[in-house]
Amino acid sequence: MLARLVADRLGIEIAKTMSLQYSNQETSVTVGESVRDEDVFILQSTAPGDINDGLMELLIMIHACRTASARRITAVIPNFPYARQDKKDKSRAPISARLIANMLQTAGCQHVITMDLHASQIQGFFSVPVDNLYAEPSVLMWIRENLAVKDCVIVSPDAGGAKRATSIADRLDLGFALIHKERPRPNVVSRMTLVGDVEDKIAILVDDMADTCGTLAKAAETVKNHGAREVVAIVTHAILSGNAIENLNKSCLSKIVVTNTVPLGVKTETCPKLKVIDVAPTIAEAIRRTHNGESVSYLFRHVPV
Repeated sequence: MLARLVADRLGIEIAKTMSLQYSNQETSVTVGESVRDEDVFILQSTAPGDINDGLMELLIMIHACRTASARRITAVIPNFPYARQDKKDKSRAPISARLIANMLQTAGCQHVITMDLHASQIQGFFSVPVDNLYAEPSVLMWIRENLAVKDCVIVSPDAGGAKRATSIADRLDLGFALIHKERPRPNVVSRMTLVGDVEDKIAILVDDMADTCGTLAKAAETVKNHGAREVVAIVTHAILSGNAIENLNKSCLSKIVVTNTVPLGVKTETCPKLKVIDVAPTIAEAIRRTHNGESVSYLFRHVPV
């Protein structure tokens, strides 16, 4: 439980709250202690299949604290919901990420802390401060500790993630490759083309989220067919919905490294390839610095000690 790890890191107790659903699926929230004139941080990380309930629970909790006279309310949302719906890419398409931003602010949220937003421009949907933390420092530390860095090459599974992948490649002084993919419809990939050299290298596929993992599995196969010695995937948000675990177990990936921004439950047992990076120290330090009015930018390039 991410909230427990963050609280332990800060040396505080999690506030007593109760959330339940009535028989008609309405959500009821009770805050069991006084928040009057307190700096409140509400951490909500939703699991696949539970996103809408978790979002509603967060909104009601924010509103409950607002009506209870909290001094400041910060929503800590490691995996921002509806982040993939950040633009109008076809006729009559909603910009749902903007709607979520409006809902959070209407409920009473005065500050947002999140991690590896799918698109950085989502920060512009808010009129309150948004701190977008990065998993990159933790990822770099994991690569240096677990892989032979000089034998690696960083690969972006799509053009959209090129900036993220090149940033990691630059920090490690490594080569970079890119996969161009064509999608006939969402969550379906028809063809992939590799641009770059991965011959006899450890290919590290870098992405911000893994949903059904069809893209990752196909990207790993493409890289392997081009002569990669080993393929490792590093993903921030392990949504892993549908038949994702089956896709990963069947894939030629040797490891899938994810962070704990999304609750994984029993998935680590059903998929032995899954390795977890704990980002609780980064989130906890961001909360501490926010509360004390200190700069958070240090965390963009460093892992808290």
